[in-house]
Amino acid sequence: MAKKVLVTGGCGFIGVNFVRLVLEAREDWEIVNLDKLTYAGNLRSLDGVADNPRHHFVKGDICDQHLVESLFLEHDIDTVVHFAAESHVDRSITGPADFIRTNIFGTFTLLEAARKHWLDRPRQAGGDECCFLHVSTDEVYGSLGATGYFTELTAYDPRSPYSASKASSDHLVRSYFHTYGLPILITNCSNNYGPFQFPEKLIPLAVNNALQGREVPVYGDGGNVRDWLYVQDHCEAIVRVLEKGVAGESYNIGGHNEKRNLEVAELLCDILDRKAGPLPSGQPRRQLITFVRDRLGHDRRYAIDAGKISSKLGWTPKMTFDVGLEKTVDWYLSNRTWLDAVVNGSYRQYYQQMYANR
Repeated sequence: MAKKVLVTGGCGFIGVNFVRLVLEAREDWEIVNLDKLTYAGNLRSLDGVADNPRHHFVKGDICDQHLVESLFLEHDIDTVVHFAAESHVDRSITGPADFIRTNIFGTFTLLEAARKHWLDRPRQAGGDECCFLHVSTDEVYGSLGATGYFTELTAYDPRSPYSASKASSDHLVRSYFHTYGLPILITNCSNNYGPFQFPEKLIPLAVNNALQGREVPVYGDGGNVRDWLYVQDHCEAIVRVLEKGVAGESYNIGGHNEKRNLEVAELLCDILDRKAGPLPSGQPRRQLITFVRDRLGHDRRYAIDAGKISSKLGWTPKMTFDVGLEKTVDWYLSNRTWLDAVVNGSYRQYYQQMYANR
């Protein structure tokens, strides 16, 4: 019997890559893709798979209780993969309300629908085990010093409205396991990069600006360290957790690729010099790197210990950072139309033309 998977935020960066992977690799999975299509959600990212008969797109808000419950009933959902979230730290600092609403109340709405559909009444088809997988972040753990790693037992210490809202949703999900017996899983990942990422995050922002000869902004002294995880590796890890994870457990997912932000910006500039040709001035793109005032509450270092998912579930990342960064730049260079549309907002017009009157 086909697995009926509700993917929230399936038009966002990680969600799109997950939908594409599942449709290609799991022929017995059907996907209901629920996405509000905020600024970071893009239907064009689903070109080539949107019309797959195992993919059903629904424009809607995870906070809409009636809509969410109707999807569980109509499609007899047995699995939730919950990506949908406001996720940009800078935006959470200037406007935290959306983060509280989406990341906390939206998660609550989904949990309640799952509880009602799976525990309070029998599912229509029965048979398959149910699972609510909540996709979270390493930022809930706070900031590391020069040494050490986040494990699944690291105490939560969020430092921004974004990470605090994700920490809150993690606790809420876990409470539904302990209180109601809802079968949940939680994953906490490090910084993702790869195709289809909205250009507010460091790598696509640097690519877009450097291509155009614009300043490439780097916070503070550029010494903040992140563990970089190629998005395809992350999506494969999520599938592994869904298929082999133990209910109630959390799994850290990391790329084993610690890099300083300045180092990432320099590597990107060098790759673009090789692949896109020099700037009109003839100067190397590293000249575009500009240090800007540091973000408020900027965590200094994140690093994931992914030993649990490796030893218990047999997953390890495949992509090295150097190869993954080259592949990412190649994708953006080959998809300039996608990038330009995201930047200028024309993909919203595309949605109106394709879906608004259906």
